[in-house]
Amino acid sequence: MSSDKHRIAIEAIKKKLVGKKLTYNEVFTLMDEIANRRLGDVLTTYFAAAGFTEGFDNEELYYLTKAMAETGEQLKFKGVVADKHSTGGMAGTRTTMIIVPIVAAAGIKIPKNSSRAITSPSGTADTMEVVAPVTFSPKQIKQIVEKVGGCIVWGGHLGLAPADDIIIQVEEPLAFESFDKIIVSIMAKKIASGATHVIFDVPVGPNMKIRHIKDGAIIEKKFMRLGNRFGLKLIVDVNEARQPAGRGIGPVLEVRDVFQVLEQQKERPLKLEQKALRLASKLLDLCFVDIKGPYKPGMGEAVATEILTTGKALTKMREIIKVQGGDPECSCTNLSLGIYRHEVKSWRSGRVSGLNNRDVSVVARILGSPHDKKAGVYLERKLEDKLDTNDILCTLYSSDKWRLQEAIETVKHVPIYTIE
Repeated sequence: MSSDKHRIAIEAIKKKLVGKKLTYNEVFTLMDEIANRRLGDVLTTYFAAAGFTEGFDNEELYYLTKAMAETGEQLKFKGVVADKHSTGGMAGTRTTMIIVPIVAAAGIKIPKNSSRAITSPSGTADTMEVVAPVTFSPKQIKQIVEKVGGCIVWGGHLGLAPADDIIIQVEEPLAFESFDKIIVSIMAKKIASGATHVIFDVPVGPNMKIRHIKDGAIIEKKFMRLGNRFGLKLIVDVNEARQPAGRGIGPVLEVRDVFQVLEQQKERPLKLEQKALRLASKLLDLCFVDIKGPYKPGMGEAVATEILTTGKALTKMREIIKVQGGDPECSCTNLSLGIYRHEVKSWRSGRVSGLNNRDVSVVARILGSPHDKKAGVYLERKLEDKLDTNDILCTLYSSDKWRLQEAIETVKHVPIYTIE
């Protein structure tokens, strides 16, 4: 039987390589073989490459999402279950760690399982791991969510859509994902994690995974179509992203940004706060339609803002950190960074006219992110900031002096900033 399944899976890959459509049986068999690690990295890579070049039609996207969800564990919760996901690509925009405590503090379950970095210097799971463990079983996650209303955990250990995690591993060395793969990957995780109400953050920009608004519109349609087929209530927030919303790029630096917002520090990154509040407000309004209680649709913005500004979100985040086994006393003031640092200074006066997100990510990864949690880039200056010669543009951090030296050399040839 297993040899028959293996043969079907190989034939399906060959079909996709030449641009033919796959049946549900072929897709399910493929996902099952990949999930159980019977296909091997080489053949899995061929499948990932075939999907990247040929893409999938609407029916195949549905098949892939359904098969990925059904070949792994599935979480089940009662009532409304909120979730948020970003198509990613923008470093230093860690909204999830602000949205989850806001939504949980509003009394709505939000079991957030997140990915580790694929192409970025840090995934949400890598960043959350700075303050708490992120590896739990499905049973443990249910207990955490029942206790405090939310969690931020690594999805890769849960067995939710396991084929997806294996495909991500083979994609990582080449640092690519197709639009269709991004959609399937996200939707399969949402279905498997028991979500009922979801907001998708789709940042669009010249240095992003998704570069054009018209592509964002295509992705929005695909998300909506798939969501409807699975009975999900969802909102797709397509937004222009010219630069990171936060200032920190790398796990510890991003946690510091998050806690500056949660603690309402004066120097907090306001763009990060604004984006997190916008997404949280829309998600709350989506949920309020189907919840009996004091809140009504249209109150999302007021509720989210009140929860954040009064410290309820901070209290909830500390509850989540504590129940996940971390230190609830974590603060933006007690996080340590890489001991080796270097200030990149402006070579002329003028204004910041460009900030290359892709180059920031390259430099942060050279510094050691995400594996070195204390490594990364802190953006002292952002778009439209005025400069004098020798003003600090950004600060590089690493725990390894050789990595820092390589990053310093890289910045000379891969300039993060454009100054006019």
